[in-house]
Amino acid sequence: MQKGYFITVEGGEGAGKTSVIELMTQYLSTLGLEIVSSREPGGIDIAEQIRAIILDKSNTKMEGRTEALLYAAARRQHFVEKIQPSLAQGKVFICDRFIDSSLAYQGHARGLGMDEVLTINQFAIENVFPDLTIYLDVNPEEGLRRIHARSDREINRLDLESLAFHQKVREGYLILADRFPDRIVRIDANGGIDKVYESVKGCLDSRFKKSSEAD
Repeated sequence: MQKGYFITVEGGEGAGKTSVIELMTQYLSTLGLEIVSSREPGGIDIAEQIRAIILDKSNTKMEGRTEALLYAAARRQHFVEKIQPSLAQGKVFICDRFIDSSLAYQGHARGLGMDEVLTINQFAIENVFPDLTIYLDVNPEEGLRRIHARSDREINRLDLESLAFHQKVREGYLILADRFPDRIVRIDANGGIDKVYESVKGCLDSRFKKSSEAD
């Protein structure tokens, strides 16, 4: 592989993104690939500071456009400091959330409009989209049950949103999967991690085979 490869993992709360990314990183490393993993919002100091503001449970007055702009600002800094350099060095970059989270959460669930949120994020990322997005599709009821069952997970501001909000988030992701079928692969994430990762691994094998053949 002559250039970097950009993979994002998306999904609603409790979809199992962290576990899947850990397994993906281990597997791709065995193929001799250099992997960098990160998360959004966050990944670098400035973006982590913005993350703290966004997810602070006391910031209940945060308006939807403010939220969307903060996500875009954090994404811009992360993109410049970490994503762009890693891809330029030919590494595989795996990110827990990226632009699709903003489109599903703020664009659709908050009702700001997907195209409007897409516009401010295109400015932030200079139209650099992932090569592959793995969407872990979990029923919101199951996802929320998982996060509230974990004593080691901090509950943030978005976790406290209503079930209806999380259902709208899932609806937004499904719209995106239909809109960008060449990039977004939907994986049923309602089952156990072994079954979910088996599907993810099949997707990785298919995509990396295609990429090597193209090279």
